[in-house]
Amino acid sequence: MRQRYKPWADDFLMEHQDLIIQNPAEQKGRWQSLFANKQSLHLEVGTGKGQFLVGMAKQHPDINFIGMEVAKSVVVTAGEKALEAEMDNLLLVHADANHLLDYFAEDEISTIYLNFSDPWPKNRHEKRRLTYTTFLKQYEHILQQEGELIFKTDNRGLFEYSLCSFSAYDMLLKEVNLDLHAEEDPLNVMTEYEEKFSAKGHPIYRCKAVF
Repeated sequence: MRQRYKPWADDFLMEHQDLIIQNPAEQKGRWQSLFANKQSLHLEVGTGKGQFLVGMAKQHPDINFIGMEVAKSVVVTAGEKALEAEMDNLLLVHADANHLLDYFAEDEISTIYLNFSDPWPKNRHEKRRLTYTTFLKQYEHILQQEGELIFKTDNRGLFEYSLCSFSAYDMLLKEVNLDLHAEEDPLNVMTEYEEKFSAKGHPIYRCKAVF
């Protein structure tokens, strides 16, 4: 989806460098030092407008959250939400997920979230999918032992592809849910896309896996 240009985005990023990290490679291995408390570190890859990340930070004050987003016009919107929430366990990163190994040290993350990632449906774009093997290798490196990868989508094709990708990588599937909202999980925090698709009657798929 094409994002609306925000002429104030650069100024916002400059003014809030303590909230939106633009040089994440400088923090590799020392992310905990940026938070008020040293506690479990969770990463959302492709955080979008930030609803999920802010909701999770509120629900779990005993966890530190990092949200990564490559689109400048989107990450500043997430930044506005984070500022309004005034959470000390939440940071944003304006960077490309193709280079996670440059940003995070081995075993530095305990949980990774992939929420409503771009499905890249054409076969020639397979390598861009966030559940493609090259991304899985990066997740495995930065995740702690038994650390979870939690994946949500409304796209059945991407979900089936991802299950095959996880299995081919010899990951253990701890949960495969074909209708998440039917369970009315009280701990589930919805993204903006999740609310939109669920309201239209689309089933929401979720998988939890470990390496």
